[in-house]
Amino acid sequence: MEFIWILVAFLFGLAAKIVSLPPSIGYLVAGFALHFLGYQADTSLTTLADLGITLMLFTIGLKLNIKDLIKAEVWQGAIFHSGIWVLLSLIVLKIFAFISLFYFDLLTDSAALIMAFALSFSSTVCVVKLMEDHGELRTRHGKLSIGILVMQDIVAVIFLVVATGKMPSVWAFALLLAFVFKPLIYRIVTSVGHGELIPLTGIFLALGAYELFYLLQIKGDLGALLAGMFLAGHPKASEINKSLLNFKDLFLIGFFLLIGFTALPTLEMLTVALIITLLLPLKFALFFALFCWLKLKVRTAFLTAIILCNFSEFGLIVASISVESGWLAKEWLVILALAVSMSFIITNVVYRFAESMFNRNKPTLVTLERRTRLNEDVFELPENAPIVIVGMGRVGMGAYDALASQVGNKVWGLDAEGSKVDWLKSQNVQAFYGDGESRDFWETMDLSKLELVLIAVPAVKDTINITNQLRSANYTGQIAAIARFDDERAILESLGINKVFNFYHEAGVGFADESLSLLNAKA
Repeated sequence: MEFIWILVAFLFGLAAKIVSLPPSIGYLVAGFALHFLGYQADTSLTTLADLGITLMLFTIGLKLNIKDLIKAEVWQGAIFHSGIWVLLSLIVLKIFAFISLFYFDLLTDSAALIMAFALSFSSTVCVVKLMEDHGELRTRHGKLSIGILVMQDIVAVIFLVVATGKMPSVWAFALLLAFVFKPLIYRIVTSVGHGELIPLTGIFLALGAYELFYLLQIKGDLGALLAGMFLAGHPKASEINKSLLNFKDLFLIGFFLLIGFTALPTLEMLTVALIITLLLPLKFALFFALFCWLKLKVRTAFLTAIILCNFSEFGLIVASISVESGWLAKEWLVILALAVSMSFIITNVVYRFAESMFNRNKPTLVTLERRTRLNEDVFELPENAPIVIVGMGRVGMGAYDALASQVGNKVWGLDAEGSKVDWLKSQNVQAFYGDGESRDFWETMDLSKLELVLIAVPAVKDTINITNQLRSANYTGQIAAIARFDDERAILESLGINKVFNFYHEAGVGFADESLSLLNAKA
């Protein structure tokens, strides 16, 4: 990779960060800027982009529960949206063709159908990066968004089989043997320890699954996703995920740069791409209406619809295959690349104001909410719980044990993972299920009886979100939180959090106190 690519990506990424946009938007612009300056993408950039997408899908799988994919709101939402969207957007494209609007008049019926299908997908890269940046991957709308994207990936595999004429190998059935060898695979992963083998193990499994699926003539990216899901139940899944985060983010820079290298657009192409992005409100409205019809709470429906309101990098793959097969004019590949880039920018900007937009229009939106609730949206709230710990990981459990020994059953643990809550209850821990980043959840509780909330989540963005939702729900009690760095501590204190513990400092103080007790005992 040429250093100029790194330099320009860094400068545009930094510029985006300064104006409070995700750096990925800067990388997109950097790709177009480099192309305008005469630079061309080479195989190293393509390889980097492929690595980024593969690792991203693998890490998604590490956090996925197969039960999340078989929920009606996931598979019905994905299938119904794709079918209705293709029909509606096909009608719109033919109307544009009828009035002879720029390149639209060159679209044949089959080409228009291909474009409608390509635009039906939402971007896995854009959604996951945005959810990670906002710390919302484990929220109700975050998990629903990922589920929808996985279902779309399955549709993508079917399309690739039909479009390329490559049926999966008969040996693909041998993949089922993985479940036979699951105990052995888990034992091997356990034996890698906690050092430098952890990230290498993750990369080996992700790329190994990619190559295996590719060898069996199945989409390699799907292999990486399924490998992550296969490993999701392992105790080291979280540790492997954290070790791969920086690798994944670094490699994904190649993906964003690569979009800009697609081709240099003309003014007409730019105009057509802009017209296509005007279809995004239709995509939002369709998702929102479907989610409400599927009995989701209106806030979840609203936020999920916004996060999925973009076009996908897979649309570029559809267009590329169609151009090679002679089904689509090559100009549409450039137009689609521009539309995808614009949709990324729009989604990132609009989502920053999603909560305020929802709160401003909530009185109207809630009238669309169905009275019947899904089981996952019905919360079993604790009684006599003046103290609640949000996030029952290692820190949260440590805090719970310490408080329970002093105040007994007045402390409860809250977690957004239903399976973890079930396990905690089996261990005689007072725990309940709920999304602490949802204002709707806090409004279901009698906050006047809640005196102290301990936020024990690792990401500072999650802590900020939870604090904002508590305050929005008019909680007036005390809040304590943890932070890893001094600048994070300053940010949290500026939000009005009553006590912020520096994670490393407090661990050091506790370590010193416990160690001094050894000297006192000796004396």
